Amino acid sequence: MAFLVCLGGGYGYLTVHEGLHYALWLNEQGITAFVLNYRLGSNGCRHPIMLQGARWAMRLVRSNADPWGIDHSRIGIIGTSAGGHLAATYLTRFDGGKPDSSDPVERMGCRPDFGILCYPVISMEPITHAGSKKNLLGEYPDPILIECLSNEKQVTEDTPHTFLFHTVEDTSVPVENSIEFALALRRKGVSFSLHI
Repeated sequence: MAFLVCLGGGYGYLTVHEGLHYALWLNEQGITAFVLNYRLGSNGCRHPIMLQGARWAMRLVRSNADPWGIDHSRIGIIGTSAGGHLAATYLTRFDGGKPDSSDPVERMGCRPDFGILCYPVISMEPITHAGSKKNLLGEYPDPILIECLSNEKQVTEDTPHTFLFHTVEDTSVPVENSIEFALALRRKGVSFSLHI
């Protein structure tokens, strides 16, 4: 089994403790972990750059699954806070690859088999984390982007099954983010587990 790990940090910085420590814990469980050091809004990057990086990383893992000893059907994504937003964006926006590409990595599909969202930013309004929204979309985002990146509105029947956890006491990312995503999964008949 393997996970692509998306660190938190409000799309402004990367919180190493939410990546390295997760990876080490996963390794102790016999699970391979890849920590994604994605580009940031604080450096002028905006959507879809972060998502493109996550897709490429997942394709890279899938294309090397055999030599790295990873089961092709057991590759997931885990994300915390803003990294949870990136993971949720990814869970609702994967593709089948480009079969005619000359690059073997680009030919790989990038659908994760499952996801774990840890106190994730899900919505871009009204229950969002303001810093994540600003770093991801800029100072004056287009309302269409706000809608598009409110991931509770993007869940489909093809969204992979998801485990979510959150705390009611979280003052940065309201617990309603996880609740809304879980409700969207339920409406679409996608299996999930929600722990609050």
